[in-house]
Amino acid sequence: MSSTSETRDFLWFLARLTIFVIVLRSFIMSPFNIPSESMQPRLLIGDYLLVAKWPYGYSRYSLPFSVPLIPGRIFASQPQRGDVVVFKAPPDQANDYIKRVIGLPGDLISVQRGTVMLNGQAIPKKQVADLVIPASANMVAASLKDGNPSPCYRVQFEEMTKNGRMCRYPQYRETLPNGKSYNVLDLDPDGPADDRETIMVPEGHLFLMGDNRDRSADSRFPAEVGGGIGLVPQQNLVGRAMISVFSTDGSAQWLLPWTWFTAARWDRIGERF
Repeated sequence: MSSTSETRDFLWFLARLTIFVIVLRSFIMSPFNIPSESMQPRLLIGDYLLVAKWPYGYSRYSLPFSVPLIPGRIFASQPQRGDVVVFKAPPDQANDYIKRVIGLPGDLISVQRGTVMLNGQAIPKKQVADLVIPASANMVAASLKDGNPSPCYRVQFEEMTKNGRMCRYPQYRETLPNGKSYNVLDLDPDGPADDRETIMVPEGHLFLMGDNRDRSADSRFPAEVGGGIGLVPQQNLVGRAMISVFSTDGSAQWLLPWTWFTAARWDRIGERF
């Protein structure tokens, strides 16, 4: 076989591989990593997960670089309350965020003293065992970046144990009307979003919240770059969180290969949503 033929075959293989990857990431599933603490306790900084692209249909935001090839949303399906979704964050649709669906079109949502009110009824919120997690290297890095005094957000949540520096957070269990339950953190009883007036979710939009209620810029806040997201158009949905495939505490060093393994949080791999 001539070198020209080999080159042609190799380029054809690369072209087919590129098409396969584009189709896979656009219409089947794509990876997503967690950069912040907004979805603790379910998701930690350094978690990597797969996002299913088909559950809610497809829009331009399903495609790489949000190429405007799909008008509106096709094969659209509405999320369920409690779904954990990835979406393009308003107002500029420049970044992928991950939050939990709380309100659907037509729902009345308010927050009273940290309790979410859905259509006039409080979402049941029961205190459970504290969340205790290591103050990992990526939490330290995030706290320095945000200017927080502690990787545990506040020094009062820190404790030293025989296993090292830990964060202990008060944790609660919420249960939605459809029976879906999940844990949330409430770190500040008088946080800036613990009281919000009632709003109605308009058609084609969603009310989304982070599970770490005092560390999440979500639908409780107006949409502004670097701030809240307001009510999110369903067209902005990218997909539904499906399964955790890897997790690292941020302590790995490229020049020390064994740390690639010691930094992994193996017990978090395979967790489903």
